[in-house]
This record gives sequence, C-alpha cells and structure tokens, in this order.
Amino acid sequence: MKEYTLRPVAHIESDFPEKFGIPRQAGIVGELRARVVFEEGFRDSEALRGIEGFSHLWLIWQFSGAVRDGWSPTVRPPRLGGNVRMGVFATRSPFRPNALGLSCVRLLGVEKDPEKGTVLLVGGADLMDGTPIWDVKPYVPYADCHPEATGGFAPDAGKRLSVEMAPELEERVPEQKRAALRGVLANDPRPRYQDDPERVYAMSFAGLTVRFRADGETIKVTEVERI
Repeated sequence: MKEYTLRPVAHIESDFPEKFGIPRQAGIVGELRARVVFEEGFRDSEALRGIEGFSHLWLIWQFSGAVRDGWSPTVRPPRLGGNVRMGVFATRSPFRPNALGLSCVRLLGVEKDPEKGTVLLVGGADLMDGTPIWDVKPYVPYADCHPEATGGFAPDAGKRLSVEMAPELEERVPEQKRAALRGVLANDPRPRYQDDPERVYAMSFAGLTVRFRADGETIKVTEVERI
C-alpha cells in the first residue's frame, strides 16, 4: 500500500480554541467569521488569482483535535443519540482511517495582511482555531449543487433552540460576534445524548468563556467572562 506525504497549505483562524461548541457542519451558522491564513511557501498571491469570482470554497483539512491510533469500521453518530452504530464511510465522524474533514464555506473577501500575506475571509466555517488545511478548492455550482440529494439519517440541521441572554451579559460579547454566538447556541452545542437541565456547560468562544444551561427548547446563558 502506497503512502503519501502532504504539506498543509494553510491554517484557519477561528473563534473556537476548543472542539466544544463548534457547529456540527459548515454553513449552519453563517454569521461565524474566520480567516484562512496560508503557510510560508504558499503565500504567493498569484495562487489566488481569480478566486474572488467564486462565492463559496471547499476546505480540505485535518481533524487535528480528534486523532486516534487505528480505526473502526463503525462509529456512533451523535445525531442518532450515540447508541446506534453506522459504517464510518456513511458518516462524517472524525474517527476514520484518514482524519480528513471537508467543509464548504462562503468566501467573504480577500485581504492583505502585512505579516501573513494574502488571507481569505470566510463565513460559516466549522473548524477549530489552528486547524491545518490541506487544500482550498472553488465550489462550482453546476457540478457541486444537487437539489435532489437525500440526507440519509441526517436529513436536516435539526431543531434550533431559542437563546435567552440577559442584556448585561450580551454586552460583554463584542458587538460583531453577538449574532454568531447566538447562532452557535441556537444549534445546541451539547452532545445529542445529554439532556440534564441542571447541568451548566462552558464553551470557549472569541476569547470568552460562555456558560449556559439547556432547558427543553431554550438555551439560557448564565455567565460570560473574558478568558
């Protein structure tokens, strides 16, 4: 069996220093903002010529925070409560033979950074801060969009919860991050199999620790403090 060596071409700069809280799929929280920063050796702006003409991009990346030795042919998708096994290739589980992720993000702009060269501003990314990116490819609607596609055991993003956050707590969140935080919480970052209304969860987001409880169909933010 041949083995191949890959070099990351870039990494992500996002508001998620830890895995907990990251949306389960790209695009479901469109308000999230992140930057694709190219590594030295790949910072030639010519490599991005023409990219502004595309509205969306594919990111191929490494599950750097969820790597295991070995693999199993079946996994337990959180969508099914963590109790039902499905074939690993029928899921997007990070625990797979090659821990690769695939995300479709919106291209919001191309920026010049005085220290990091040309970077991409993207929306809706579901990557942890620092995640290595193996490749960037344009999303091509005529080939990549399939309106007739079916979603198997994950036909939709699931029910969104309402979010209650006192004004004095929301004021601690930078204004440009508030909609994104609400979107993350509304998509219920808890593991699917946890449903304890008394449990307080803590999530790191944009330099903040956000604590919350979930009661029925409502997320209640209890504390917001700077890390």
